[in-house]
Amino acid sequence: MDLVRDFHRGAVRLHVLFHARSEDVFGAAITIEIARHGHSVSPGTLYPLLHDLEAAGDLTSTTVVVGGHRRRCYRITPQGRRTLESCTAALRELADEVLEP
Repeated sequence: MDLVRDFHRGAVRLHVLFHARSEDVFGAAITIEIARHGHSVSPGTLYPLLHDLEAAGDLTSTTVVVGGHRRRCYRITPQGRRTLESCTAALRELADEVLEP
């Protein structure tokens, strides 16, 4: 098990939930946003992650047509908000301990 890979994957999942909290997200846009923070995520990694979050009940999706192209948009669910809050609290506690001067 690769701890660094798992940590980054978890960070990307939290990032998706964080952004889906305030607006619908879709693959291409969230890939760009995540890249701004130094995470390179391929479509082959991102889309299964989005599907997993949806299957877990943290996201819901709809298909919309934008510029003649179909796009799947994801929105956070009430359960996803609780997941995000719980993970944020755990991350804050861990950061306070691990990054303590």
